[in-house]
Formats: sequence, C-alpha cells, structure tokens
Amino acid sequence: MINTTESNPAATALATVGTVLWCIQLIPQIYHNWKRKDCTGVPPHMMFLWVISGIPFAIFFLILNTNIILQLQPHLFTFFCGVGFVQSCYYPPVKMPIWKIVAISIGIILVDIGSEIGFVLWLRPLYAQGIKWPSMIFGILASVLLAIGLLPPYFELAKRQGEVVGINFVFLTLDSLGAYFSIASVCVGDMDILSIILYAVIAVLEMGIFLSHMIWLCRFKWFGNDKQQQQQKNREMSESSEEDGGQTVSYIDDSLEIGTEKQIKNRESTFEINSEIDNEFVYKTATKANVSAIFKYIP
Repeated sequence: MINTTESNPAATALATVGTVLWCIQLIPQIYHNWKRKDCTGVPPHMMFLWVISGIPFAIFFLILNTNIILQLQPHLFTFFCGVGFVQSCYYPPVKMPIWKIVAISIGIILVDIGSEIGFVLWLRPLYAQGIKWPSMIFGILASVLLAIGLLPPYFELAKRQGEVVGINFVFLTLDSLGAYFSIASVCVGDMDILSIILYAVIAVLEMGIFLSHMIWLCRFKWFGNDKQQQQQKNREMSESSEEDGGQTVSYIDDSLEIGTEKQIKNRESTFEINSEIDNEFVYKTATKANVSAIFKYIP
C-alpha cells in the first residue's frame, strides 16, 4: 500500500487487486465468529492492532490525495477490523461488558477522526511542496502495526501444540493473496525494497500459521501415533471442561468428599464397636480376677 506509482499499468492492476483483497478479507472471519458465537483462538489484541493500523493507512492515502478507491480502502479495512474486534471482546472467551466495549469503540472513533483531520490538514500542503518523508512515516507505521498484529495468534498456537482454532482459513487466504499481489505490484513497478520487506513479513507470518496447522494435522490426525492422539483428546476434554466452568472437576470433588465422609463414618462406627468390645472384655477380665482373688482368701 505504500507504493502508489501508476506509471506501470501492470503494477497498478496488481496493486488494485491486492487492495480489493485487503478490503474484503475480514468478511469471512466476521461471519465465522458470528456463526460460532465464539472467538476462541482469535485474540482481541490482533484485531485491536489492525484497527489502529487502519488510522495511519488512511492518513497516508489522504495526504497523497490518491484516487477514491485507495482512500476508501483503509476506511473499509478499519471498519471490518472494528467489527472483528467487537466480536472478539463480546463473545467467549473474553466476554467483556457491553459498556466497556462501547467506550473503547467510541474512543477509537474519536482518535481516528481527530488524527485524520489534524494530520491531513497539516501534512498535505507539505507533500504538495515535495516534502514526502512525513507521509512515509505513516505508511511504514501502518505496515508495522499490521505485521505485529499477526504475532498474537502464535501465542494461541503455542497453547494448542500448533493447532489453528477460531481463525478462518478463507480470511487467511485472502489476506495472504493481498500481500502476494502487493509484493508483485512493487516488483513490477519501482522495486521499493522497504515495501517488499513489509509485505513479505506479513506473507511469511501468515504462511507460518498455515504451516503450523499442517504440522499439527500430520502429528495428531494423519500420521500421529495412538499415544499422541490420546494426549490430544485428553487436552480437548480438559479444555471443554474448563469452558463449562469446571463443573466436571466440581463433580469429582463432590464425589470424593462424599466418599471420604462415608469412610470416616464407617471408621468411627467401627472404632465405637471395637471400643465397646474392648471395654466389655476388660470389664469381664477384671471381674473374673477379682472373684478369683476373693475365693483365694476364703478358707
């Protein structure tokens, strides 16, 4: 997105395709979250960073005063990322209160509007005078935030031995294709090394998510041994019991407590019976000894 050179028709066409893909990429993920009513595996930090990255992207294109499609793209991207962020906060496992979600959303909207108005009015005249480095800062910042946003899913992968949970692969494919088309547009165009590096980082991080899930499938589904499959099944069962609020654990604890109480009562009753028997035996023995002692001294 940093490269906006239109001298090469092929570069323009590839960049347009990449831009369109990055406009609609999140629609499958949003539908996936809504259908499942669960965002497990979709970290809110990822969506938040992508929402924030849309602000400098919008400022960058508005400063350059490009065509309406390029100016509309970051706003659509920010909107869809905002919807995904709200879903990841509202649905399990986060389940943030609605008032807090509304407050955060209003804060982001106000910061977005204020930043765009302030920086565009300030930097667009400078760009017209040939001073381009301030606009490049916003373009680089947006790309860096977009790449950093792909790091939180790796923490989710680490929790599940590499399994991808919650992230829609159609969304991931569209996002990856957007990066590939953008890289191709820069290569065909003016070969901006910085743009290629930023797009390549995004493509590599998303390829890592694909490979992680493929390795997990090979280990536990396709070629894994019985022991690994059993470990995976136990892990899934433990996760499901945790999601149920620990009811299974409470049931086990209750049964153990009931069993322990019964054992204690049985031991107490047994002890009482044994105590009664022992007391009776001691009483009988003492009585016999006393009687024999008495008769001993009788002439």
